[in-house]
Amino acid sequence: MNNLRRLDLNLLVTLDVLLSEHNVTRAAQRLHFSQPSVSVHLAKLRELFDDPLLLPGPRGMRPTARAEFLREPLREALAALERAVAADSPFDPAQAGHTWRLAATDYMESTLVLPVLARLRVEAPGTRLAVLELVPAKVARQAEQGEIDLAFHTTEGAPPALHRRALFSERYVLAGRAGHPRLRRRPTLAQFCALDHVIVSQDGGGFRGVTDEALAARGLTRRVALSVPHFLFLLSALAGSDLVAMVPERLVRGVPALRVVEPPVEVPGFEISMLWPERVHRDAAHRWLRDLIVAAV
Repeated sequence: MNNLRRLDLNLLVTLDVLLSEHNVTRAAQRLHFSQPSVSVHLAKLRELFDDPLLLPGPRGMRPTARAEFLREPLREALAALERAVAADSPFDPAQAGHTWRLAATDYMESTLVLPVLARLRVEAPGTRLAVLELVPAKVARQAEQGEIDLAFHTTEGAPPALHRRALFSERYVLAGRAGHPRLRRRPTLAQFCALDHVIVSQDGGGFRGVTDEALAARGLTRRVALSVPHFLFLLSALAGSDLVAMVPERLVRGVPALRVVEPPVEVPGFEISMLWPERVHRDAAHRWLRDLIVAAV
Protein backbone atom coordinates (compact mmCIF):
# COMPACT_ATOMS: atom_id res chain seq x y z
CA MET A 1 0.00 0.00 0.00
CA ASN A 2 2.85 2.38 0.77
CA ASN A 3 4.28 1.73 -2.70
CA LEU A 4 0.89 2.47 -4.29
CA ARG A 5 0.72 5.81 -2.52
CA ARG A 6 4.08 6.74 -3.98
CA LEU A 7 3.08 5.87 -7.54
CA ASP A 8 2.49 8.59 -10.09
CA LEU A 9 0.33 7.44 -13.01
CA ASN A 10 2.39 9.57 -15.41
CA LEU A 11 5.51 7.65 -14.38
CA LEU A 12 3.83 4.34 -15.20
CA VAL A 13 2.72 5.60 -18.60
CA THR A 14 6.29 6.70 -19.30
CA LEU A 15 7.63 3.31 -18.22
CA ASP A 16 5.17 1.51 -20.50
CA VAL A 17 6.32 3.55 -23.50
CA LEU A 18 10.01 3.15 -22.61
CA LEU A 19 9.59 -0.63 -22.40
CA SER A 20 8.04 -0.52 -25.84
CA GLU A 21 10.52 1.83 -27.53
CA HIS A 22 13.79 1.06 -25.65
CA ASN A 23 14.79 4.62 -26.51
CA VAL A 24 14.37 7.86 -24.54
CA THR A 25 14.13 10.07 -27.64
CA ARG A 26 11.42 8.00 -29.33
CA ALA A 27 9.56 7.66 -26.03
CA ALA A 28 9.60 11.44 -25.62
CA GLN A 29 8.17 11.87 -29.13
CA ARG A 30 5.32 9.42 -28.42
CA LEU A 31 4.53 11.03 -25.09
CA HIS A 32 4.84 14.60 -26.42
CA PHE A 33 7.37 15.29 -23.68
CA SER A 34 10.85 16.76 -23.91
CA GLN A 35 13.74 14.29 -23.73
CA PRO A 36 14.97 15.73 -20.38
CA SER A 37 11.46 15.22 -18.91
CA VAL A 38 11.48 11.53 -19.88
CA SER A 39 14.98 11.19 -18.40
CA VAL A 40 13.71 12.72 -15.13
CA HIS A 41 10.79 10.24 -15.15
CA LEU A 42 13.19 7.35 -15.69
CA ALA A 43 15.33 8.47 -12.77
CA LYS A 44 12.26 8.57 -10.50
CA LEU A 45 11.17 5.12 -11.71
CA ARG A 46 14.61 3.68 -10.95
CA GLU A 47 14.39 5.07 -7.44
CA LEU A 48 10.84 3.83 -6.99
CA PHE A 49 11.56 0.26 -8.10
CA ASP A 50 15.13 0.23 -6.77
CA ASP A 51 16.25 -1.12 -10.15
CA PRO A 52 17.92 0.46 -13.22
CA LEU A 53 15.03 -0.88 -15.37
CA LEU A 54 16.68 0.11 -18.67
CA LEU A 55 20.42 -0.17 -19.37
CA PRO A 56 22.46 1.23 -22.28
CA GLY A 57 22.93 -1.30 -25.09
CA PRO A 58 24.35 -1.48 -28.61
CA ARG A 59 20.91 -0.85 -30.18
CA GLY A 60 19.27 1.46 -27.71
CA MET A 61 18.36 0.52 -24.15
CA ARG A 62 17.79 -3.05 -22.94
CA PRO A 63 15.37 -3.88 -20.09
CA THR A 64 16.52 -5.52 -16.89
CA ALA A 65 14.90 -8.71 -15.62
CA ARG A 66 12.70 -6.59 -13.30
CA ALA A 67 11.57 -4.47 -16.22
CA GLU A 68 10.71 -7.57 -18.28
CA PHE A 69 8.68 -8.85 -15.35
CA LEU A 70 6.79 -5.54 -15.19
CA ARG A 71 6.05 -5.30 -18.91
CA GLU A 72 2.85 -7.38 -19.27
CA PRO A 73 1.23 -6.61 -15.88
CA LEU A 74 1.84 -2.91 -16.45
CA ARG A 75 0.34 -3.02 -19.94
CA GLU A 76 -2.73 -4.89 -18.70
CA ALA A 77 -3.21 -2.53 -15.75
CA LEU A 78 -3.01 0.58 -17.92
CA ALA A 79 -5.40 -0.92 -20.48
CA ALA A 80 -7.90 -1.74 -17.73
CA LEU A 81 -7.60 1.77 -16.32
CA GLU A 82 -8.12 3.23 -19.79
CA ARG A 83 -11.33 1.23 -20.18
CA ALA A 84 -12.52 2.27 -16.72
CA VAL A 85 -12.19 6.00 -17.36
CA ALA A 86 -13.16 5.96 -21.05
CA ALA A 87 -16.49 7.53 -22.04
CA ASP A 88 -19.38 5.10 -22.45
CA SER A 89 -19.41 3.58 -25.89
CA PRO A 90 -22.79 3.33 -27.65
CA PHE A 91 -24.72 0.23 -26.58
CA ASP A 92 -25.21 -2.28 -29.39
CA PRO A 93 -28.09 -4.61 -28.42
CA ALA A 94 -27.36 -6.96 -31.32
CA GLN A 95 -23.91 -7.74 -29.87
CA ALA A 96 -24.82 -7.57 -26.17
CA GLY A 97 -24.58 -10.48 -23.77
CA HIS A 98 -26.09 -8.86 -20.67
CA THR A 99 -28.16 -10.62 -18.03
CA TRP A 100 -30.88 -8.35 -16.68
CA ARG A 101 -32.72 -9.11 -13.45
CA LEU A 102 -36.09 -7.57 -12.74
CA ALA A 103 -38.78 -7.99 -10.08
CA ALA A 104 -42.49 -8.16 -10.89
CA THR A 105 -45.79 -9.62 -9.75
CA ASP A 106 -47.58 -12.05 -12.06
CA TYR A 107 -49.90 -9.20 -13.11
CA MET A 108 -46.87 -7.13 -14.12
CA GLU A 109 -45.33 -10.12 -15.89
CA SER A 110 -48.45 -10.29 -18.09
CA THR A 111 -48.85 -6.59 -18.73
CA LEU A 112 -45.20 -5.46 -18.85
CA VAL A 113 -42.77 -8.33 -19.38
CA LEU A 114 -44.69 -10.19 -22.08
CA PRO A 115 -45.20 -7.10 -24.30
CA VAL A 116 -41.46 -6.37 -24.28
CA LEU A 117 -40.21 -9.96 -24.54
CA ALA A 118 -40.67 -10.44 -28.29
CA ARG A 119 -38.84 -7.19 -29.12
CA LEU A 120 -36.08 -8.03 -26.66
CA ARG A 121 -35.48 -11.41 -28.30
CA VAL A 122 -35.31 -9.83 -31.76
CA GLU A 123 -33.21 -6.77 -30.94
CA ALA A 124 -30.91 -8.27 -28.28
CA PRO A 125 -30.89 -12.04 -28.91
CA GLY A 126 -27.71 -12.66 -26.91
CA THR A 127 -29.09 -11.20 -23.67
CA ARG A 128 -30.84 -13.01 -20.84
CA LEU A 129 -33.74 -11.92 -18.65
CA ALA A 130 -34.36 -13.19 -15.12
CA VAL A 131 -37.77 -12.37 -13.63
CA LEU A 132 -37.97 -12.54 -9.83
CA GLU A 133 -41.05 -12.32 -7.66
CA LEU A 134 -41.62 -8.79 -6.42
CA VAL A 135 -41.36 -8.46 -2.65
CA PRO A 136 -42.20 -4.79 -1.98
CA ALA A 137 -40.56 -4.72 1.43
CA LYS A 138 -37.26 -5.91 -0.04
CA VAL A 139 -37.14 -4.17 -3.41
CA ALA A 140 -34.99 -1.18 -2.36
CA ARG A 141 -32.37 -3.35 -0.67
CA GLN A 142 -32.32 -5.85 -3.56
CA ALA A 143 -31.82 -3.04 -6.07
CA GLU A 144 -29.01 -1.36 -4.16
CA GLN A 145 -27.19 -4.65 -3.52
CA GLY A 146 -27.34 -5.72 -7.17
CA GLU A 147 -29.82 -8.57 -6.73
CA ILE A 148 -32.19 -6.86 -9.20
CA ASP A 149 -31.65 -4.14 -11.81
CA LEU A 150 -35.24 -3.08 -12.32
CA ALA A 151 -38.59 -3.44 -10.59
CA PHE A 152 -42.22 -2.78 -11.44
CA HIS A 153 -44.21 -1.36 -8.54
CA THR A 154 -47.32 0.68 -7.86
CA THR A 155 -46.32 4.32 -7.73
CA GLU A 156 -48.02 4.66 -4.38
CA GLY A 157 -45.69 3.15 -1.82
CA ALA A 158 -42.67 2.96 -4.15
CA PRO A 159 -39.33 3.29 -2.27
CA PRO A 160 -38.26 6.97 -2.52
CA ALA A 161 -34.55 6.05 -2.75
CA LEU A 162 -34.98 4.54 -6.23
CA HIS A 163 -35.31 6.32 -9.56
CA ARG A 164 -38.86 6.10 -10.90
CA ARG A 165 -40.73 6.46 -14.17
CA ALA A 166 -44.51 6.12 -14.42
CA LEU A 167 -45.59 3.67 -17.14
CA PHE A 168 -49.39 3.62 -17.14
CA SER A 169 -52.53 4.04 -15.06
CA GLU A 170 -54.80 1.06 -14.48
CA ARG A 171 -58.50 0.76 -13.62
CA TYR A 172 -60.69 -2.07 -12.35
CA VAL A 173 -63.39 -3.92 -14.30
CA LEU A 174 -65.74 -6.76 -13.39
CA ALA A 175 -64.94 -10.12 -15.01
CA GLY A 176 -66.44 -13.62 -15.06
CA ARG A 177 -66.66 -16.56 -17.46
CA ALA A 178 -67.84 -15.84 -20.99
CA GLY A 179 -71.28 -17.45 -20.48
CA HIS A 180 -71.89 -16.16 -16.98
CA PRO A 181 -75.70 -15.72 -16.59
CA ARG A 182 -75.33 -12.68 -14.25
CA LEU A 183 -72.95 -10.78 -16.55
CA ARG A 184 -75.04 -10.53 -19.70
CA ARG A 185 -75.34 -6.86 -18.79
CA ARG A 186 -73.92 -4.57 -16.14
CA PRO A 187 -75.27 -5.76 -12.77
CA THR A 188 -76.95 -3.45 -10.30
CA LEU A 189 -75.17 -2.70 -7.06
CA ALA A 190 -77.41 -5.17 -5.19
CA GLN A 191 -76.78 -7.88 -7.79
CA PHE A 192 -73.05 -7.18 -7.63
CA CYS A 193 -72.97 -7.67 -3.85
CA ALA A 194 -74.94 -10.94 -4.16
CA LEU A 195 -72.38 -12.54 -6.51
CA ASP A 196 -69.60 -14.84 -5.26
CA HIS A 197 -66.29 -13.03 -5.66
CA VAL A 198 -62.66 -14.09 -5.83
CA ILE A 199 -59.87 -11.79 -4.66
CA VAL A 200 -56.09 -11.74 -5.08
CA SER A 201 -54.45 -11.35 -1.69
CA GLN A 202 -50.70 -10.91 -2.07
CA ASP A 203 -50.35 -10.76 1.70
CA GLY A 204 -51.82 -14.26 1.81
CA GLY A 205 -55.33 -15.38 2.66
CA GLY A 206 -57.00 -11.97 2.91
CA PHE A 207 -60.69 -11.54 2.05
CA ARG A 208 -60.84 -7.75 1.87
CA GLY A 209 -59.53 -5.26 -0.69
CA VAL A 210 -60.12 -1.85 -2.27
CA THR A 211 -63.54 -2.93 -3.58
CA ASP A 212 -64.69 -3.77 -0.06
CA GLU A 213 -63.54 -0.35 1.13
CA ALA A 214 -65.54 1.32 -1.65
CA LEU A 215 -68.62 -0.72 -0.71
CA ALA A 216 -68.16 -0.02 3.01
CA ALA A 217 -68.29 3.71 2.26
CA ARG A 218 -71.87 3.06 1.05
CA GLY A 219 -72.73 0.80 3.97
CA LEU A 220 -72.55 -2.35 1.78
CA THR A 221 -70.66 -5.64 1.78
CA ARG A 222 -70.05 -8.41 -0.73
CA ARG A 223 -69.30 -12.10 -0.40
CA VAL A 224 -65.70 -13.06 -1.13
CA ALA A 225 -65.76 -16.84 -1.56
CA LEU A 226 -62.16 -17.39 -2.68
CA SER A 227 -58.80 -15.76 -1.88
CA VAL A 228 -55.79 -16.60 -4.05
CA PRO A 229 -52.17 -15.34 -4.13
CA HIS A 230 -51.77 -14.95 -7.91
CA PHE A 231 -53.72 -13.50 -10.82
CA LEU A 232 -53.00 -16.54 -13.04
CA PHE A 233 -54.98 -18.76 -10.66
CA LEU A 234 -57.72 -16.12 -10.48
CA LEU A 235 -58.19 -16.15 -14.27
CA SER A 236 -58.46 -19.94 -14.29
CA ALA A 237 -60.94 -19.85 -11.41
CA LEU A 238 -63.11 -17.33 -13.26
CA ALA A 239 -63.09 -19.28 -16.52
CA GLY A 240 -64.09 -22.54 -14.80
CA SER A 241 -66.80 -21.36 -12.36
CA ASP A 242 -69.49 -18.76 -11.71
CA LEU A 243 -67.16 -16.71 -9.54
CA VAL A 244 -66.56 -13.10 -10.51
CA ALA A 245 -63.73 -10.70 -9.71
CA MET A 246 -62.77 -7.06 -9.83
CA VAL A 247 -59.57 -7.18 -11.86
CA PRO A 248 -57.15 -4.73 -13.54
CA GLU A 249 -58.44 -4.11 -17.06
CA ARG A 250 -55.15 -4.83 -18.85
CA LEU A 251 -55.07 -8.32 -17.35
CA VAL A 252 -58.33 -9.43 -19.01
CA ARG A 253 -58.18 -7.39 -22.20
CA GLY A 254 -58.76 -9.71 -25.17
CA VAL A 255 -59.21 -12.91 -23.12
CA PRO A 256 -61.97 -14.85 -25.00
CA ALA A 257 -62.79 -17.13 -22.07
CA LEU A 258 -63.93 -14.18 -19.98
CA ARG A 259 -66.77 -11.66 -20.06
CA VAL A 260 -65.86 -8.14 -18.93
CA VAL A 261 -68.40 -5.48 -17.88
CA GLU A 262 -68.33 -2.14 -16.11
CA PRO A 263 -68.75 -2.54 -12.33
CA PRO A 264 -71.63 -0.77 -10.58
CA VAL A 265 -69.26 0.69 -7.98
CA GLU A 266 -66.33 3.00 -8.66
CA VAL A 267 -63.07 1.61 -7.28
CA PRO A 268 -59.87 3.72 -7.30
CA GLY A 269 -57.31 2.48 -9.78
CA PHE A 270 -53.54 2.61 -9.50
CA GLU A 271 -50.43 3.68 -11.39
CA ILE A 272 -47.56 1.35 -12.29
CA SER A 273 -43.99 2.66 -12.26
CA MET A 274 -40.61 1.31 -13.24
CA LEU A 275 -37.96 1.58 -10.50
CA TRP A 276 -34.16 1.31 -10.67
CA PRO A 277 -31.15 2.15 -8.45
CA GLU A 278 -28.54 4.86 -8.89
CA ARG A 279 -25.83 2.30 -9.74
CA VAL A 280 -27.41 1.59 -13.17
CA HIS A 281 -28.98 5.00 -13.76
CA ARG A 282 -26.42 6.16 -16.35
CA ASP A 283 -25.43 2.77 -17.77
CA ALA A 284 -26.06 2.68 -21.54
CA ALA A 285 -27.34 -0.91 -21.56
CA HIS A 286 -29.82 -0.32 -18.76
CA ARG A 287 -31.01 2.93 -20.34
CA TRP A 288 -31.67 0.99 -23.54
CA LEU A 289 -33.72 -1.64 -21.69
CA ARG A 290 -35.76 1.00 -19.87
CA ASP A 291 -36.49 2.82 -23.14
CA LEU A 292 -37.53 -0.48 -24.75
CA ILE A 293 -40.01 -1.12 -21.93
CA VAL A 294 -41.46 2.38 -22.18
CA ALA A 295 -41.91 1.96 -25.95
CA ALA A 296 -43.58 -1.44 -25.51
CA VAL A 297 -46.21 -0.26 -23.03
